[in-house]
Order: sequence, then C-alpha cells, then structure tokens
Amino acid sequence: MNNISNIPSILIDEYDYSLPDERIAKYPLKERDTSKLLLYKNGIISEDIFYNAVNHLPENSLLVYNNTKVIHARLIFQKSTGAFIEIFCLEPLSPSDYALSLSSVNECVWLCLVGNLKKWKHGCLNKSISIDGIEIILEANIIVSEGNTHQIKFKWNNNNISFAEILDTVGELPIPPYLHRKAEESDNTTYQTVYSKIQGSVAAPTAGLHFTESVLNSLNTKNINIEELTLHVGAGTFQPVKSKNIIDHQMHTEVIAVRKSTIENLINNIGNIIAVGTTSVRTLESLYYIGVKIINNALTSDGKIHIDQWEPYNQTTDISSDIALSAIIDYLSRNNLDVLHAQTQIIIQPGYKFRIIKGMFTNFHQPRSTLLLLVSAFTGNDWKKIYEYALSNDFRFLSYGDSSLLLKD
Repeated sequence: MNNISNIPSILIDEYDYSLPDERIAKYPLKERDTSKLLLYKNGIISEDIFYNAVNHLPENSLLVYNNTKVIHARLIFQKSTGAFIEIFCLEPLSPSDYALSLSSVNECVWLCLVGNLKKWKHGCLNKSISIDGIEIILEANIIVSEGNTHQIKFKWNNNNISFAEILDTVGELPIPPYLHRKAEESDNTTYQTVYSKIQGSVAAPTAGLHFTESVLNSLNTKNINIEELTLHVGAGTFQPVKSKNIIDHQMHTEVIAVRKSTIENLINNIGNIIAVGTTSVRTLESLYYIGVKIINNALTSDGKIHIDQWEPYNQTTDISSDIALSAIIDYLSRNNLDVLHAQTQIIIQPGYKFRIIKGMFTNFHQPRSTLLLLVSAFTGNDWKKIYEYALSNDFRFLSYGDSSLLLKD
C-alpha cells in the first residue's frame, strides 16, 4: 500500500515544452561520436563534441553502462485473407528468463502487443521461415489477453532452431515510433551500442549510442574505469504520461542483472559513479533500495526481488550507500550467487534523493515523459534552462539525437 502523503505531487503539465518535429533526429550521424555534447555542471551550461567527453569527466570516475542488446522483437504474420498482423514481443513469460526463452526450441510464451488485432479474432497464425536453408513453420496462438497485452505461445517444428534465431531471421528491429519510419538495414547497427551483448531489450539504451571504441579507449588517459550492468528496456519507456498527476501513472517493470564484482566496484567508487543513460541510473539507484530491503528483511518468500514504483518515497532511511550495497554482496555470498537478478519499477522524479550516481550521460527526452522527470530530479528546475539551450543551439533530440553530460559536485 502506497503512503500517498509521502509521494511528491507532480503535475505533468509542468514538464512540457514545444518540440518541433524537425528537431527530432530521424537518423543518426554518420560517425557516432561526432554528436554534440551539452555540458551541465552546477548550473553552468556549455557544449562540446562527444569525442571530447573524456575531457569533461572528473578524474577517477567510474563509468557504468548498460550492455543490453535490442532484439528483433516485431514479427509480421499474413493471414490467408491478406491481412497483416504484427506481434511485438515485450517480455518472456515461459521460460521467464530472457536467455532461456531466447534459446528455447519448439515453443515459448511471450507477453506481446498485437497490431491489427481486429483481423485476428481467433485461430492460429502461421509463418513459413527459411533459416540456413531449413524450412520451418512458426505458429502463434493467443493464450489470454489482459487489456492491450496478450500472452502468445509461439511454436515451431524444429528442435535445432532457437527462438533467437527466428527473431534474428524474420523479426524487425523495433525502432522508436516517433521516428515515423520503418526500420532499415542500417538501424541493425546504428540502433545498437558498440558494447551491446545481452539480448533482451525492445528499445536501445540510447545515451550509449554515442560511444565508439575510440572514446572508450580514451577513458584510460584519465584513469576512468568502466563497469557494465544489464537492464532490458521495455516498450513502456515510450509510454506517455496520460494522467494529470504522476501519482496516477503506472510505471513499467524492467528486468535487471548486476554482477557481484560490479557491485563490489561500486562500493569502492561511491562518490565517483557516472551512469551512461537513464536505464543505468534506474538500475544503480534500484540497487540501493534492494540493499535496504535486504537489511530490513523485507524480501518476499518466493525469492524474487522487486523494487516498487514508490518504494523510495514510502520510507525514510539513513542507511549509507556503501552499507546498502554491502548488504547485497552478503546476500549473494549467502546464496552462492555471482549475479543479482531483480526487477525494478522505480520512478525517479523531483523530490528523489540520489544515492549512487554523481552524474549521467543522457539524450534529450520527450516532453511530458518520465525520463524528463528523471532529468529534473537531478538538475532541479534547471532542466528548462538545459532544454532551452539545446533548442536554441541546434541540438538534435530523442534516440538518434545529441547527448548531454549532467554533473554535480
């Protein structure tokens, strides 16, 4: 039960701004690291080019990025009537583990969105697929529907072909809807970070799209170390805030995975941690509250770890960041685990107290979005000044747009 009195009352109308369509980058720049970089530090705004990012990072920083990889989550089926049905795979249900589900053979169940549902009232959809010269038939059946999402069972007639291979062969990359175009071959490269490797996202952690091997190599010159974690970005990241007050907005749940060794490195670098992207911010800040849960013996009996949307606002705690993270290490050690697996529904909005990060790289976000609220939580009302500067100085917006580095002393 949420204690409403502890949740800041935020009106989404206060986080609106005019974003002309021509300012939305429909395609990336030819060279990733030539994007513009807005610099914000304690109220001062300036700009540079992203390939110089290392010059603006505090020495001895620990940079933490999200290594998730976008899957080809859109499957198009055609009925005998000629109607096209689009199935957008959101998250695995059976098996519920991403790696296990993607490596499944014969069948798996996913939570999906369905386009042109009215043309698929009942029955099985079929699709003939050729993978490395092997012909298979992929079937899709709706098991149950809840609201606008549907549990869909996929079945195929070959024990040697995984669901990941099927998606890679015939699935389409789910580029953001606000690009107003179909995915192109080039997006298969440009809509992935150079360090992506763990399949599962249906949207890219776009702050990382600016990094190149050259930029990553330059970090060594200032003794800046790198750690990685995994948060599989869900389609909810594009979900508009429809309620007037954020209290009435339901955040989506996302799956995270963080290695024990990464958490140990975080403990050793408290005060120096820079997140690459809002997905890394949400993961890192969720770790603090996971640690608090462990300390308070508040984990559920089923062993699943979940951070609720309003958890940070429903409790007051003076537990330090290093103590909270150390509690996770103890928990993993007791359970002989090398990786923490959890779910987070955390919303970071004005009034949130940051526990882990000192700064972040992030792109420029949509008006009236929870991502803009996160930026405001970090910069205060200066978010308006930041966005006015970006709009006045030819910065490109959203997923394929330019970057910013937000820092606090």
